[in-house]
Amino acid sequence: MKRTLAATAALVVVAAGATACGAGSTVDTGAALLSALTKASDQTQKAGSAEVAMSTDLGQGDPIAMDGTFAWGKGGEMAYDVRMDAAAAGMSTLVEGDKVRALLVDGAYYYNVQPQAAGPLRNKHWAKVEVSAVLGEEAAEQVAVSGDPTSGLRSIKDAKDIEKVGEETVLGKKTTHYRTAFSADSLGAAAEGLANAAGKDFDKVTMEIWLDDQNMPVRIKQDMGALKMSMDFKKFGAAKKITAPPAKDTADLSKMIEEQMQGS
Repeated sequence: MKRTLAATAALVVVAAGATACGAGSTVDTGAALLSALTKASDQTQKAGSAEVAMSTDLGQGDPIAMDGTFAWGKGGEMAYDVRMDAAAAGMSTLVEGDKVRALLVDGAYYYNVQPQAAGPLRNKHWAKVEVSAVLGEEAAEQVAVSGDPTSGLRSIKDAKDIEKVGEETVLGKKTTHYRTAFSADSLGAAAEGLANAAGKDFDKVTMEIWLDDQNMPVRIKQDMGALKMSMDFKKFGAAKKITAPPAKDTADLSKMIEEQMQGS
């Protein structure tokens, strides 16, 4: 399991759920803009889940494509069940085909792999990595309470200098495009966790969001220098409960990944 895998996991969780905590008050945005963003925040939080297509670029090779279901609870806890590009994630030797199934549930990542003849994955179909092993304890706790893929909406309305870019068609829908930027310091511990996981520092986050005529997000992008994320929301609504795989069929690689992160 390569460092790329851990960095991907970190970027998916932190970038998708990054929030500009304490970013400041809104400047010259107008009541209509604030109303749209507030409705978007409320409605997406209530939706509870979404079918998502996502691309993450770590600046270390090919962007990693993934698609599947993201779900979040009342407290903001995020879970997902997705398929990601195995080659870009550095997992080609552990899976058959070009995709790997990945779960996030109960504070841990799970990757569906082919059982190995020897080593920690001997006769196991799942590899487990605790979020805290990748991001650190403090950042993992922050993700647990603000890590759903639309949580940025709950802070963008409080960020500085929100810009209404214009009207655009995205995924066949008429949307309104907004943009804002804020200091990486506003992400708190998540910024350090993300920088450590990806091996790259950044000082600013640029967030863009496209809302449809129902004030639901169609696309969210975040740019953190060499690190970039784009998330398309194909459908909102109820999803099946995401659960962890059987413990007896799972190898816990958290300690190994944590040591790799600390030693790199």
